[in-house]
Amino acid sequence: MERVEAARDLVLGYVRALKTIDEAMRVAIPSLERLADFLGLVRSRRTLSRSGHVGTYSYKVHGAGCCFVSDNGIEVDVDFAADGRELFDLWRLRWYGLSLPKPLDVTDEDLRYAVQSLQPLLTEVRPGWFSVVS
Repeated sequence: MERVEAARDLVLGYVRALKTIDEAMRVAIPSLERLADFLGLVRSRRTLSRSGHVGTYSYKVHGAGCCFVSDNGIEVDVDFAADGRELFDLWRLRWYGLSLPKPLDVTDEDLRYAVQSLQPLLTEVRPGWFSVVS
């Protein structure tokens, strides 16, 4: 049961970290209405490059998302749906756990159980991809 609780804490930590990043980016870039708008600023090539630093985070845009890294090395990788929702999968959750100051390595099975136990806070938007319910 400890493993499942650790996985659940990891998922909740990821969700909190994502919210903290959203708030920090909107403070640093007041024109952002939501975190997904960050990609538009990068893709326009007028405001932000594909990688750099904003506030206390470094970032690197990739495909449909971005990897944000805090000054203390915690990585939060997120993809964005066409409607702007923030999406993540088990791999992103595991990577977040491994980047923590005290790395936490949990199994995909424990993470899947943790994510399912957190419904209705989280929803599976397509097989293996999850989002926070707004």
